Amino acid sequence: MKFLITGANGFVGTNLRRFLGEKGHVCLGLDLAAADYGWSELDRIPFAEIDCVVHLAGKAHDLKKVASERSYFDVNVGLTEKIFTAFRKGVEKTGGKKTFVYFSSSKASPDGNAYGRSKLAAERYLLSASASASSLHLYILRPAMIHGPGNKGNLNLLWGLARRGLPWPLAAFENRRSFTSVGNVCAAVEALCERGENGIYPIADDEMLSTNRLIELIAETCGRKAKLWRIPKGLMRFAAKVGDVFRLPLNTERIGKLMEDSFVDNSKLKAALGWMRMPVRAEDGMRATLGAFIDAE
Repeated sequence: MKFLITGANGFVGTNLRRFLGEKGHVCLGLDLAAADYGWSELDRIPFAEIDCVVHLAGKAHDLKKVASERSYFDVNVGLTEKIFTAFRKGVEKTGGKKTFVYFSSSKASPDGNAYGRSKLAAERYLLSASASASSLHLYILRPAMIHGPGNKGNLNLLWGLARRGLPWPLAAFENRRSFTSVGNVCAAVEALCERGENGIYPIADDEMLSTNRLIELIAETCGRKAKLWRIPKGLMRFAAKVGDVFRLPLNTERIGKLMEDSFVDNSKLKAALGWMRMPVRAEDGMRATLGAFIDAE
């Protein structure tokens, strides 16, 4: 198959391009720079020859909270409309089975932040625009946090603490979270293009991981024993409120994000693909990610 990957130079795009290439597929890249095509060159892309577009490009969370709401919609909805329209024209010329895979987010929601609302708006556009394109298959993926070699993402804080041998003071909070190994992402994209049914698919590893277990895995990777301090929850919540007042790193918002439970159900995806389980176990994928952190240092 011939793939076009938008955001090809990003973390997921780089891993996906490598994975598909090793499986014998042809991959073209679309990105801002250093790719086969730029966003100003859509008219040069041979869409009639493309079997599948994987749309990864978009505006991610702004952790510093300085981006405007409009900027999320301009990128996450605007670019989606642009690439889908160009691809659909190519489909109409050639016919045959064509596939569009859109990477949305598990945060896509009308009640979420600007990022989540923009992702939901892009989903709604695609569902509406694809309704009249009978020969075009649409798969929308809503991944839990993706991790893998080449990306630390939201693991940065935990990595920094455990890497330096510092204690984890929130061990009394027993939370569980879904993650997605980039290996599972790549395998799912290829499999969907071969036999999936149109729809929205949450994607995550089979097993959830607690923050305490992540600290242990990081410590193991660094050849250390994890230091898990089970300080009473009430005391830590009080310390977080003090952090709110004095603008310290440990504050109510950060404790909430670190300690919240977050479950993404992947059963619909596995049923569509006929899989009993995801190819990569959660801890195996996390160990590969953490091992790459060490290699990069």
